[in-house]
Amino acid sequence: MMRLAPQLPDPRTIEEFIDLAGRSRWIRRLREIERSAAIGPRSGKAVLQRHGVEYTLERLRSIGDAVSPAERRIGRLAAEAVTVASRLSGAGRTRLREELAAALDGEATLIPLFHRLRCAVMQQARGFAVRFAGLEEGTGFDLLLVRGGVEAEMVCDVVSAEEGRRLQRGAWFRLADRIDPDLQTWLDAHPGRYLLKMTLPDGLRDDDAAVDDGLLARLHERIRTLLAGTSRAAHDAAVVLRLDPLLLAGARADELGMIGPLRREFGPDAHLAVVATGGGVFVVAARAGRENEVAAAVRRRMATIAPARLSGTRPGILAMFVEDTDRAEWRGLRERLELEGEARQFLTDKAARAVVAVTCTSRLELFGLAEPDAVPDGELRFRNPAHPAARSAALAPAVLSSV
Repeated sequence: MMRLAPQLPDPRTIEEFIDLAGRSRWIRRLREIERSAAIGPRSGKAVLQRHGVEYTLERLRSIGDAVSPAERRIGRLAAEAVTVASRLSGAGRTRLREELAAALDGEATLIPLFHRLRCAVMQQARGFAVRFAGLEEGTGFDLLLVRGGVEAEMVCDVVSAEEGRRLQRGAWFRLADRIDPDLQTWLDAHPGRYLLKMTLPDGLRDDDAAVDDGLLARLHERIRTLLAGTSRAAHDAAVVLRLDPLLLAGARADELGMIGPLRREFGPDAHLAVVATGGGVFVVAARAGRENEVAAAVRRRMATIAPARLSGTRPGILAMFVEDTDRAEWRGLRERLELEGEARQFLTDKAARAVVAVTCTSRLELFGLAEPDAVPDGELRFRNPAHPAARSAALAPAVLSSV
C-alpha cells in the first residue's frame, strides 16, 4: 500500500504547485467552479465533489495545522508534482505545464495527474525506480518501472463510471434540481410521505440532456402533469411514473436518514432524491430500463487503450482509475466481483497481449479512506497468467493479484 509522508504539506509547496499551473489560470478556474456550483443544490454539490482536489489545494493555502489525513495526502501529491517538475527536462516541464493547463479547463479535473503521481509513489515504495516517460519523451505510456533489471510500462488512465450508466448522474442531478420546487409545493399542499417511482426505458445521458435541454423540460412537464391530476400513474415512450404512499419503516424523515434504507430497498442502480418540508417527505426513485454496466465500461476502455498506448516491447500494466463512483457503488463493484470478472475477461482478449496486469482504484484510495469502502492494499490487481512476465519475481510487487 502507498505510504505518503505523514507530515503537514508545506504551504510554500502548494504555492509552487499553483505557480506551476499558472496563478491567473488557477484563480480563473476557482471562479468557474464556483459559478458551476451555483446551478442547483444537487448539481452544485456534484461539481464541488468533482473538483475536490482543486478545492483541497486551495484550502491548504490557509488552514494551518487543521488538516485532515485526506487533505495531507493531496498536499503531498502536489508536493510530488513540484518535485517531479524540478527533475524533468525542459521539454518534460513544458508537457507538464500543458497538461495542467488542460486539467484546469472545461470539464477536465486534476484527477488524471494525481492518479499518475500516486501510482509513481506507490511503485517507488515497492522498490521500483520510476521514470515519467510520458512527460520526458512523449511516450504513449506514462511511467517506466524498473526493478531487478526488468522494465515494465504503466499506463495510468481514468474512466468515468458514467460511461456504464444508462441514467447518468449528471443528467439525473439536473432533472432532480429542476423538479425540486414542484415537489416542495405539492408536499406543502399534501402533507404526508410519498414515493414517486420513475423508470426511463432508454435512460438519460448527460450529453443528451446538454444538447437537448428540451428533453429535461418534457420530463419535468410530465411529472408536473401527474402531480396536478388525479391519476397516480402515467407513461409514455420516455418515462414511466407511479406515485404511491411511502412505506419505509425506521427511517428518519430527512435525506441523510433515508438514503441508506432507500438504497437497500431500490438497489445500487437507483437514483434517489428526498424532499422534506414540515412533516412531509417526498422521495423520487429513478432507474433506467437496463442495469448499469460500469465494470464493462472499464473493460471496453482497457481494450481501447492497451494497443494504442503500450509499445508491446515490454510488459505493460494498466492502472485504471474508476471515476464518479460513491462508496456504496465502489464497494458493490468489488463485492459482486464485477471488476474482477471484466478484468479477467479482458486479459483473455488479444488486445491484452502486452498486458501483464490490470489495477483498479478510485477516489477512496486516492484520498486514503478506510476499509471497507476503500481497497485494503490501495488497489485491486489482476495478473495476466498468460503473459511471459507473469511469474517475474522482479515485477511481482506490481503485478501479483490482490484477490
